[in-house]
Amino acid sequence: MRDFITNRVKNIKPSILLEFFELAQSIDDCISLGVGEPDFDTPWHIREDGIYALEKGNTFYTVSSGLVELRKEISNFLYRKYNLNYDYKNEIMVTVGGSEAIDVALRALVDVGDEVIIPEPSYIAYEPCTRLSGATPVFVSLKEEDEFRLKASDLERAITPNSKVLILPFPNNPTGAVLTKEDIIEIAEVCKRHDLFVITDELYSELIYDIDYFSIANISDMKERVLYINGFSKTYSMTGWRLGYCCGPKYIIDAMMVIHQNAVMCAPTTSQFAAISALKNGDKDIQMMKEEYNQRRLFLLDYFKNLGIDCFCPKGCFYVFPNIKKFGLSSLEFSKRLLKEEKVVVIPGTAFGTSGEGYLRISYAYSINDLKRALERLERFIKKL
Repeated sequence: MRDFITNRVKNIKPSILLEFFELAQSIDDCISLGVGEPDFDTPWHIREDGIYALEKGNTFYTVSSGLVELRKEISNFLYRKYNLNYDYKNEIMVTVGGSEAIDVALRALVDVGDEVIIPEPSYIAYEPCTRLSGATPVFVSLKEEDEFRLKASDLERAITPNSKVLILPFPNNPTGAVLTKEDIIEIAEVCKRHDLFVITDELYSELIYDIDYFSIANISDMKERVLYINGFSKTYSMTGWRLGYCCGPKYIIDAMMVIHQNAVMCAPTTSQFAAISALKNGDKDIQMMKEEYNQRRLFLLDYFKNLGIDCFCPKGCFYVFPNIKKFGLSSLEFSKRLLKEEKVVVIPGTAFGTSGEGYLRISYAYSINDLKRALERLERFIKKL
């Protein structure tokens, strides 16, 4: 019998994250700092509206672009929060999480032979989604001395005649880096000069600390070449609801809609009704969670300083990205030994690209108590090295 699996799929390596998650589940008394998932329950008023939608029998398909009321609320939220102006009728599409938006955007934008520029380290799905679309990923290494911020000069050096799309994580998972306004303006000039389209992935946009928000989508003459992606998973602790959205020029949204309609029809209806409540009444929830994450961020940074572990100060997300090069182990070796010897899960930086070698991603989407217990074990481990 012939081999029916395509080379595109064969060439995608299994995620290191999944390997560590599976190992953690098989170990008793394991503390995981690996999952990028809020430890808060979805706020009750959001769950309540989801439950009420089910009780009313709202279990139908919605229009593929999403409930009109939800798209209106997304438009209102983006305008009042970020001064972004998107028409709910033509420029917004509701998706099955932000991940679907990334996948569909790339399939709509690139062909075989095109190149997608990806800062690295960054979110694990960018590379496989690029390869599955038939395009070629081109990586730009982010440097600790630049606070893992993409520099316009490094971007320009990566551009070739085949370059078509830049993926711009803002903030960046796994590093927690946040681009400054000056960074973004310089990057925008490079994109205009080389006629690049930009996917700005802003799933963590509500978790920015110590720096003002400024998106590439805020630049007026970039609007026709920017697709803005966001969602509800991180902002409202709605990971399992699987709901995201994307905003952009009508012709891009229309092209993405062709794929979206044929692949999934629409995002989950119950989740859409719940998300309306999140956008209308969730500002206090966002602020509460952000303040708690910030306390955990500062706690971790202070603990690392006392342990003598170098770690740049992340300005976004709920991750730290400490440098462990001084211990003489690769990121993978360090992570596996820490799991085996002290039952603590952290993610090796190489899970997010080769530029992550020498670093770990540690999530602080966990209680202070869990963080303390894990760090005590980490301290015991490094004293043995």
